[in-house]
Amino acid sequence: MATLFYESDADPSIIAGRKVAVLGYGSQGHAHALNLADSGVDVRVGLREGSSSAAKAQEAGLAVMSPAEAVAEADVVAIMLPDTTQAAVWEADIAPNLSPGDVVLFAHGFNVRFGQIAAPEGIDVVMVAPKGPGHLVRRTYTEGGGVPALVAVDQDASGSARALALSYAHAIGATRAGVLETTFAEETETDLFGEQVVLCGGLSALVQAGYETLVDAGYAPESAYFECLHELKLIVDLMYEQGISGMRFSISDTAEYGDMTRGPRVINGEVRAEMRRILDEIRSGVFAEEWIEENRSGRANFESLRQQGAAHPIEKVGAELRAMMPFISAGRADIHDVSGG
Repeated sequence: MATLFYESDADPSIIAGRKVAVLGYGSQGHAHALNLADSGVDVRVGLREGSSSAAKAQEAGLAVMSPAEAVAEADVVAIMLPDTTQAAVWEADIAPNLSPGDVVLFAHGFNVRFGQIAAPEGIDVVMVAPKGPGHLVRRTYTEGGGVPALVAVDQDASGSARALALSYAHAIGATRAGVLETTFAEETETDLFGEQVVLCGGLSALVQAGYETLVDAGYAPESAYFECLHELKLIVDLMYEQGISGMRFSISDTAEYGDMTRGPRVINGEVRAEMRRILDEIRSGVFAEEWIEENRSGRANFESLRQQGAAHPIEKVGAELRAMMPFISAGRADIHDVSGG
């Protein structure tokens, strides 16, 4: 069984006695910075010159400076930048300004796991990875709750890296919900697998394929949208709250029977074999190499795929239907504000 930590397992005084630099003020960055500050931690935000996030951070009462200045001033550096920019910022601004005894903290292990970033000796390397988007990390904290997180230690130069990571997790509210101990490799590999096979890639493809099947068979696009996308939230909410068995208890017997007899025909042996191949690509580094090269070469394929997805018929139908249901987005956090600064 994995080890779980809660508030009683963390010493808040550890992070309270450090100077923290949060690099980036996007989805995770703003939540970490604000939660840390509200927990009494000495925080500054490091942003590139001309960042559109600078004004937001300053309006929130946070000190804003360049990434290099922030790193030089702090002894805990929380890297909340996009995976694709971290290595360049590491070389230009972070590594030259680190001192022995400093701590480098990540919210995702991609760059460490795949060798894009390697800290020098004398530096602790830890991870505190909330299992939820930044706006949720911030909102639950202000409400007195927290989002569960993963904690890991990749390099323990001080001998107390885990204690520091748990103290940081406490300050952002994660220990209120529970912190699971893991490794950089496990967090990175399972996170990528979940995104590609279930949460994003698998789900998006399943929704689009279901929509196309119904429309191609002559059913109204609006009906197809409601059945294959709109109602999905209802099912996911039930699973989130009660698990798969709880969801099945809440739906009709007809739906439950169809679930249990037809679901395995969709996610069949061939699909499971493809899942294993995707996992192999992640673990071997093939996916990481592909994504790194895609960014180095200008992201032409990525942008093309993005445009193709945006042009799918389900997007046009969905936009029209959602416009008739403004309550769906009422009070929604801006999920697109994830630039990272």
